[in-house]
Amino acid sequence: MSFEFVKKLPTPDEIRGEYPLPPELVKIKEARDAEITDVITGKSDKFLVIIGPCSADNEDSVCDYINRLAKVNEKVKDKLILIPRIYTNKPRTTGEGYKGMVHQPDPEKKPDFLAGLVAMRKMHIRAIQESGLTAADEMLYPENWRYVSDILSYVAIGARSVEDQQHRLTVSGFDVAAGMKNPTSGDLSVMLNSVYAAQHAHSFIYRGWEVNTTGNELTHTVLRGATNKHGNNIPNYHYEDLNLLLEMYHKMDLKNPACVIDSNHSNSGKQFEQQIRIVKEVMHSRKLNKEIHGLVKGVMVESYIEEGCQKVGGGVYGKSITDPCLGWEDSERLIYDIAEYE
Repeated sequence: MSFEFVKKLPTPDEIRGEYPLPPELVKIKEARDAEITDVITGKSDKFLVIIGPCSADNEDSVCDYINRLAKVNEKVKDKLILIPRIYTNKPRTTGEGYKGMVHQPDPEKKPDFLAGLVAMRKMHIRAIQESGLTAADEMLYPENWRYVSDILSYVAIGARSVEDQQHRLTVSGFDVAAGMKNPTSGDLSVMLNSVYAAQHAHSFIYRGWEVNTTGNELTHTVLRGATNKHGNNIPNYHYEDLNLLLEMYHKMDLKNPACVIDSNHSNSGKQFEQQIRIVKEVMHSRKLNKEIHGLVKGVMVESYIEEGCQKVGGGVYGKSITDPCLGWEDSERLIYDIAEYE
C-alpha cells in the first residue's frame, strides 16, 4: 500500500470530552443559531455579515480581531448579525502551501494533526468566551465535522467541494446554516443541485457508521464569482446575476430561498480593497428590488487587523498569510456602512 498509517487520532467524542464547550457557551450558541436561522427562513430582517481572516493562523491575533468585532457588533446588532470567520482549513488549488490550523497549528513548523485538532477547538472556544460571538468555518473535510459541530453557527462549502457527494450528504445532517458556493466554473445549477441534495434526507456511510439524516432546510447558495477557461475571473454579484439566481430558485422546489454574496475570491479577483465597492453594490441592488432584498441575506468579507497579506514567517501581527484581506479600519467602516443601508 502507498498509505503510511502514522498514528490513530482521537475520535471527535474524545476530543470534545477533553475540551468541552462550557454550559454558558452552549446557551450563547443556541441563541446565535436561532438568530441566524430566523434570517435564513425570513422571520428576521437582520442581515448577515460573515467577516474575518482568510485563514485563522494565530489564536492570539484571531481572538484580538474577534474582540474588536464584538465591540462593533454591540453598535449594529439591531440590524446586523456579525459572524466571525474562523477558517481553520484552507483549500489549496495545487495542494501546495499552508493548509490551515488543522494541518499546522504553527505555520512555520511541520504538520501535526492531533495538535491541530486541539488548537482549532481551543481557539473557537476562546473566541466565544471572550466575544460572545459564535463563528463560521469552512468544511473542507466532511469527516472532521463532528470535531466542531457543537461550536459553529455557520458552515461554508467551498467551490471545489460543492460537487462532492460526501459534502452534500454530510450537510444534510447539519442543524446550522450552511452556504453552498458556486463551483469555480460558475455553473449555478450545480450549486442549486447541491442545495437540493443537502435539504433532503439521506442514508450513507460516515466515519465507519451507517447513518440517516433528515435534511438541512437552512442550506442556501453563496455566489463567489467564477473562472473561465482562459483563467479570467467572472464576477456574479451584479444585479443581473442576482435576478438570474432568483429566477432559478423559482423553478426549483427549494425551501428558504437565500443567498450570501462572497465579496472576495473571483468576485473581486482577489483585489481585497474592491470588497468595499462590491458589498455596497450588493446593498444597492437589494434596495432596487424587493425580491432580491428578500433573497440576499448576507455578505462574506475577508478582513484582518492589517491589510494585505504576507508570506509565512513574515512576522507582521494580524496580517494574512494566505489571501489578502481588508485592514481593520476599512472593515469597521464598511460594517457601519452596511448597517446604514438596512
